[in-house]
Amino acid sequence: MPTPYGSRGGMAFSAAELHVLRRLLAHALQSSPAPLAAAEVQDCLRLAQSVDEAVQEAGRLRTFLLDDLARYRGALPGSLSGYLELLQDALAAGYEPVPDDLAALRALRANPVAAALLERAQGVAERSVRRRLSTTPAPRTRLLALAGGREEPPKPAPQPKEPPRPEKPVPTPGEVFPPRRKPSPPPAAGRAAG
Repeated sequence: MPTPYGSRGGMAFSAAELHVLRRLLAHALQSSPAPLAAAEVQDCLRLAQSVDEAVQEAGRLRTFLLDDLARYRGALPGSLSGYLELLQDALAAGYEPVPDDLAALRALRANPVAAALLERAQGVAERSVRRRLSTTPAPRTRLLALAGGREEPPKPAPQPKEPPRPEKPVPTPGEVFPPRRKPSPPPAAGRAAG
């Protein structure tokens, strides 16, 4: 089965494209103007199942790649060539580098491949941040003070309060550390007989 990652194989569709394909298949099955023959329905169902399996496999492979990438990153600088190759594959597959990747590449930038990869990874990370910021919804504020604004909703009826717990008195130092009393001298033997 093709894999979604660069030199490890090439997948014909991205995960998003597979999602669209699956929706189109479902739509074709449900709203076809002419009834589909039983064989066509079976073909569509098999194709939908194959798409589902490809998506699941892509998810497993992505998890494996990211775990592998983290292991190689943790073993740097001894794993330099393997790490750089895995990171290139991951970036080609749409991976957004994490701060640890950028820090590792900065530390390795004396290597020309790492320096070029750092430039590429920084560009991907910047685009990712811009995309997230542009899709973050702006906080919504209520315009209650303006004419025509909504009135404040009625406040809920008061809930019965729990009785306040009695506060424990804070012990004094004398209670925590009582003063030592001097031991009383033993009774004298001669005074008792008399």
